Amino acid sequence: MDFKDKKITVVGMGRSGMAAVRVLHRMGAEVTANDSKSAEMLDADWVRFLEEEGIGTEFGTAPSLEGTEMLVLSPGVPTSLPFVEEAQSQGVEIVGEMELAYRLADPDSVFLGITGTNGKTTTTSLVGEIVKAAGKPTCVVGNIGIPAIEEVAGAEKGTWFVTEVSSFQLETIRDFKPLVGALLNVTPDHLDRHKTFENYAAVKGRIFENQDKDCYAVVNFDDKIALSESTHTEATVVPFSRVEEMKFGACVKNDRIVVIDSDEHDHDICGVEELKIPGSHNLENALAAAAITFFAGIDPAVIGDAMRAFGGVEHRIEPCGTIRGVQYFNDSKGTNPDAAIKAIEAMKGDTVIIAGGYDKGADYHEFLQAFAGKVYYAVLIGSTAVKIKGQAEEVGFTNTILVENMEQAVAEAARVAKPGDNVLLSPACASWDMYSSYEERGRHFKACVAALQEAEKE
Repeated sequence: MDFKDKKITVVGMGRSGMAAVRVLHRMGAEVTANDSKSAEMLDADWVRFLEEEGIGTEFGTAPSLEGTEMLVLSPGVPTSLPFVEEAQSQGVEIVGEMELAYRLADPDSVFLGITGTNGKTTTTSLVGEIVKAAGKPTCVVGNIGIPAIEEVAGAEKGTWFVTEVSSFQLETIRDFKPLVGALLNVTPDHLDRHKTFENYAAVKGRIFENQDKDCYAVVNFDDKIALSESTHTEATVVPFSRVEEMKFGACVKNDRIVVIDSDEHDHDICGVEELKIPGSHNLENALAAAAITFFAGIDPAVIGDAMRAFGGVEHRIEPCGTIRGVQYFNDSKGTNPDAAIKAIEAMKGDTVIIAGGYDKGADYHEFLQAFAGKVYYAVLIGSTAVKIKGQAEEVGFTNTILVENMEQAVAEAARVAKPGDNVLLSPACASWDMYSSYEERGRHFKACVAALQEAEKE
């Protein structure tokens, strides 16, 4: 695409926004970097770079729109903001960084797109490992932490882009068409942004929107909401199921993961017990990854070998130490109730949970009911602590305590836990009230556990 001299405003100076500014500036566009924060609140080195490069800036205000031909919205920028609606009324093209990256990619590139409420990062990471094992030039990008646009400009011809795609990114796609798109599951999340569950589910379903008959739509057969979002695509729908045997798609047969092709031939991948990632939800992630990569053309033997070797991802039920016989697990990636429920279900033995954080408008009753027979004590932090405590009392769970920070949370959990127990950080909430990201929260938890280990040695 020719962006030379095209007037483009990039809104939101997070990592993806900064990457978009750099790429568009190199391509000769007349770029303006916009953020609602003042220059003093942004990274000083970034502000200095913009000044040195002569890139226009609008900080602490909404974009002016005068003469603007394209708005590039960072994922954190809601499409419901007044300036976005004004831009739409003026005919300004509005896209996100993911859409921009797709347009800029080499025509021989292969895009695999993975979305869902939970399991995106694990599945994307696993698919990335399988594609690498198959010898393909591979970039694992998107919501997983590396903006796609950061990689497409320098990628070699025929690169496979394994993309984790969030609902925020799907709001601003126009042409994005993955060869294989996958919808893992849909449970309530980000209702503060999408307002209703129906809106949220529909946005997730956009992963299939531009696919045609040469594409594949991988979808969780056990999740009826997700399945319903695949009914309008022109792509071949490939179901996967943890509980039912399929005639086409991916499933479990005789405790083995298999993929069944269009001729109803079984292709053995690996044994369920050979997976290193714990929990029934990770079996679903593995089934999805098997379906995605098989229908993308990767040999089943390669898929199986990569699955056996895969050890999981950081911040998702990550073991991070044993102290006095108590195991500590970092599940900071559990940013909604359903994700936290899956982490609880994966625990073996009695558990003390650390939960709470930024309020995305979720209800926690089902999360709290999942404590039965698993969690006997809850240490609550963050903005939602009082809300979760109140809902806990409504379901009859009263063994809770409110603390102010992670140091206090880990200390309290350690005080209560007995040998053979687990201490699980699985917040069921986003991190934005106390941390810049779930990664920062998870690292802080691990640092607190490490400090506790050192104290035990003294």
